[in-house]
Amino acid sequence: MNYEFFIAKRIIGSKAYKSSISAPIIKIGIAAIAIGMVVMMVTVAISIGLQQKIRDKVIAFNGHVTITNYDTNNSQESVIPITIYQDFYPDFKAVQGVKHVQGVATKFGVIRTETDFEGLYLKGVGADYNWDYFKEFLVEGQLPDYTQKRNENVLISQYLANRMHFKAGDTFQMVFAKDDSEKLPNIITYTISGIFNSGFQDLDAQYIIGDIRHLQRINGWESDQIGNFEVFIDSYDALEEKGAEIHQNISSLLDSQTITDRYYSIFEWIKIFDKNTYGIIGIMVLIAGFNMVTALLVLILERTRMIGVLKTLGSSNWSIRKLFLYNASYLILLGLLWGNILGLGILFAQKYFSLFPLDPSVYYVSEAPVYISFGYILALNIGTLVLCLLMLLVPSYLITKISPVKAIRFS
Repeated sequence: MNYEFFIAKRIIGSKAYKSSISAPIIKIGIAAIAIGMVVMMVTVAISIGLQQKIRDKVIAFNGHVTITNYDTNNSQESVIPITIYQDFYPDFKAVQGVKHVQGVATKFGVIRTETDFEGLYLKGVGADYNWDYFKEFLVEGQLPDYTQKRNENVLISQYLANRMHFKAGDTFQMVFAKDDSEKLPNIITYTISGIFNSGFQDLDAQYIIGDIRHLQRINGWESDQIGNFEVFIDSYDALEEKGAEIHQNISSLLDSQTITDRYYSIFEWIKIFDKNTYGIIGIMVLIAGFNMVTALLVLILERTRMIGVLKTLGSSNWSIRKLFLYNASYLILLGLLWGNILGLGILFAQKYFSLFPLDPSVYYVSEAPVYISFGYILALNIGTLVLCLLMLLVPSYLITKISPVKAIRFS
């Protein structure tokens, strides 16, 4: 029989233990573990959730890798066309892990109404366009269909709809300037088939989605010419590797750029979340550990006579230390249990009821997204338990300094 575990159970279950002098300190220690666990779970869930949401929204508008012509134009507008007759289109067979390639083009224009105007880019897409991301973003109307004949249906953002007082089914004129300023601009009357809201205000304010054939006609391009290719891969984690492979397997006349290079400042900003997360986890573990150290010291001092009796009966120092470590483990597990219950409750409440809104102009999302995974929750629990127990090994050494004769005589 593991007698240390047996005695620890008896101590924990005794009424005297629950009403002892150390009881308030023990409760504080349990509360510190629980609060620390809640903070760590929420921090990790929101950090990963924010990174994934922001990343997915940028990818929705640009793909994982963009293939363009080499030119000196750094604007968003497509200038030099690319033919679609490429070895990698429509299927990028040379690189494994590429799931989709689509041809797009962009052109700056001005939306004009009787009372207002707005300058932004029309992103022209065709029959090969992957609408999976925008199905999730759609808030009104329906997605346009460009698989048949050319049409004037467009998809606009809710941000633009609110600014211009548009709704699904409305029409508006968009003016596209020509290279020759002396010539009259192109004017197209578009119909709003749907309204989307990605929550990424910077991109929502820049683009509307329309038929690429309009841009081909305005630019004087052939039907087989597009502005650039957007490449989607299976896993974002393999982006750098696949980005390099894609670059090696395209024509020397073409250039490729990963989404992290194209939006360098955004992706560098979200990397800071990881550093903050590690810092918060470290602080919470230290606070929880120090509280448990205090609780264990009080337990040892309170049980000095018992320690003396056990030593007199032949128990080794390590055996008695194990007894108190079992006791502390119970308190840590109790704190972790409450921390998990409260933490998961907060996370699920945020996931389904969006309790905590965010400013999209700062965080690129309108609410705090949460990522819930059994993997990181288990890692946090095991890591907290192990680190706290390691910290408790030091104060448990105090037991070796207790003389059994003095402990029994002066208790």
